[in-house]
Amino acid sequence: MTDLKEIIAANLTRLRQQAGLTQLQLADMLNYSDKAVSKWERGESVPDLRVLIQLAEIYHITLDDIVKEQPEKVVKPKLNLEKKHLLITLLSVGLVWVVATGIFMILYYITSVRSQAHLTFVVAPFISAVVLVVFSSIWGRRLTTTLAASAVIWSIALIVHVFVALFAEGVPIWPFYIVAVGVQILVVGWFLLRKLYKPNRRHKL
Repeated sequence: MTDLKEIIAANLTRLRQQAGLTQLQLADMLNYSDKAVSKWERGESVPDLRVLIQLAEIYHITLDDIVKEQPEKVVKPKLNLEKKHLLITLLSVGLVWVVATGIFMILYYITSVRSQAHLTFVVAPFISAVVLVVFSSIWGRRLTTTLAASAVIWSIALIVHVFVALFAEGVPIWPFYIVAVGVQILVVGWFLLRKLYKPNRRHKL
């Protein structure tokens, strides 16, 4: 009888290849390292149940298709998972701008604050960036999380710049940009550190 590890390893290799994915691409979708995926496919370790369920969802198959010997068959992987994530993120960011536009319209028709109504669109990029950070963190994409965090930094810098220029004339703005650059360097350093030290597993194997 074929060892269960060997069966799972063979199935995972076949499914990934039929889906047209590299080990690195699959690893990113699972929030694991490609080394972990390689170990699974060599039969050196077995993914935990949560990962197996996630794999079944990605490939649009059942758990039996992973843990039992299967005839050679072409799967129809549910690779629109990332597209779904992207669509949810874009819709959420779009909602931020719809709300911002609504607030702008309300403020525009209030005479006393009409001249500051445009500030709604100065704050909206910051909220959009925060939304991007949240979703990128949930779905475990380091690069997009880093880019979104950078957007948060510079959108804050934009808000400070505009508000200081409007309401605190004479206050120097350049120190805020020095702080922003420092924080940006820390964010990039964090990304590079995580990329260099990418463990074989993010969860217990």
